[in-house]
Formats: sequence, C-alpha cells, structure tokens
Amino acid sequence: MSQRETMSSVVEQIVRRKLSDEVFDRLERLITSGELKPGDEMPSERVLMERFGVGRPAIREAMQALAGKGLVSITHGERAKVLRLTAQSILRQVDLTAKIMLMQSADSLEYLKGARIFFERGMAREAAERATEQDIADLRQIIDLQRRSLGNAEEFISADMEFHTRIAEISGNPIFVAVSEAMLAWLKQFHVHMLIWTGKEKFTLVEHEEIVERLQAGDADGAEAAILKHLERSRALYGNSESAS
Repeated sequence: MSQRETMSSVVEQIVRRKLSDEVFDRLERLITSGELKPGDEMPSERVLMERFGVGRPAIREAMQALAGKGLVSITHGERAKVLRLTAQSILRQVDLTAKIMLMQSADSLEYLKGARIFFERGMAREAAERATEQDIADLRQIIDLQRRSLGNAEEFISADMEFHTRIAEISGNPIFVAVSEAMLAWLKQFHVHMLIWTGKEKFTLVEHEEIVERLQAGDADGAEAAILKHLERSRALYGNSESAS
C-alpha cells in the first residue's frame, strides 16, 4: 500500500465544538494575557455578542464556565468581575470533588492522612526554625480557645484546624497555608461526629502544648517528633471511633 493510500485510509474526524466552548477559550485568553486584570469588569453581554458573533446563551454558558473555574465572580444585576487567583481560591475549586473522592474510596482517605502527616512534619521543622514570640503567643491563645471549647465539638475542631494552619503560616509561604487549610477541610467531615463521643479531647490539648513547647525551644527534631506522635495517635480518627485528634 502506498503512503498516499495509507494516509487516505486513516479517519481523522473533525469534532464540532460548542459555541460556548469557543467563547470560553477567547474570554480565558483575555484574562491570561492580562488584557483583563483582577478586579476588572468583564465586557457586557451585548459587547461580547457583537465581538464574537454569537447569541446570548453561548455568552452566558461561557461565563458560567469561567465562574466554575474560579476565574470570574458573577453577582446578579452586576457585571462579572475577574478574580485574583490565590492558592486558596484554586484549591477551593476542588473541595467538592475531593470530598466525594474521599467518601467513595477508603484508599484515598488513607493516602490523604499519610500526606497530611508528611506535610505537617515538615511544617513543624520549619516553624521551629522561624517561630517568633508572637507566633508562640498566638498558638497558646488557640490552645486556650480549645480548652474553653471542651464539650462543643464544632468549636473544638475549628480551633484544632486553626492551630495546625497557624503552624503552617509561620513558614511565610501562602501555598503551605492553602494546602494545610484544604487538607483539614477535606478531613473535617470524618472528624466532628467521632469527637463528640470519644472523650479524647484532653489528649489533644496536652499534645498541642507539647508541640508549642518544642517550637518555642527552636527544637526542630523535637517539634517533628511531637507532631508525629500527635498525628499518629489521631490517624485512625477518620473512620475508627476508638481514636480522636
């Protein structure tokens, strides 16, 4: 078979794209190119309809897709606005899918718990080397808040999450903070209902105090060991009623 015959025998189907997909790509380019900057209003629907030669449904569908990806915010009665992307806003876009994945897969939940331990060990070492007096004071204040929240699972867990995120903040790296917030948020739904009746909250307070003492001493090895002990004890929490964080 000749090369020409071989080429002619290959089917190369041309897929017709939806108009809204084409509009989405063009609007996305306006944002990624910098023509539209964070805080700018998007052009009106009428302007976009004339610019791209499409109807209102294609514009609205494309705009909803942009909003779904966290690129613009849409408020009823106002023009859509370009959002400033942050590590937090990017990770929030996968919140729902991450939680569904964890609910559907025990393996995924175990992987996330392992990833959290690996991450927080690093954060503890970093914090031990960088923590200021104000950082230590803030962490002790959070522990006090937890102590006052005994008996209120929702408030206790909120303070628990704040404690771990505050350690990540000591790094000065906003991506670390965003990752900490995301992992804790994804795990939270496996946490509160267990804590209500396990009665292990006082272990958490003691372990948090030990972590802060190691951070205050600038002891990176000790801080890592303390947080590892804390998280290993609580590792079975998200699916085992015999443990708590």
